Amino acid sequence: MSHIETVHEFIVENFLFGDGENLTNETSFLDSGIIDSTGILELIAFLEETYNIKIADDELIPENLDSLNNVAKFIEQKNSCAE
Repeated sequence: MSHIETVHEFIVENFLFGDGENLTNETSFLDSGIIDSTGILELIAFLEETYNIKIADDELIPENLDSLNNVAKFIEQKNSCAE
């Protein structure tokens, strides 16, 4: 399963209660109201546990965490730095 598919499944199950019909890879989690500040913490915990990464405070920016595409790109960057 790709990073996008894994995160998509998490978002749909935890924040959209199974209704991910309108969630695209570009949908802004914050602008669309899918995730609030508490939800971001849940997303971070999920990413750290699932991908065995550590997300630093300075990485908590929309460019890294505000859409499926952004999250997938961020995970790829974190994984390439760890190798």
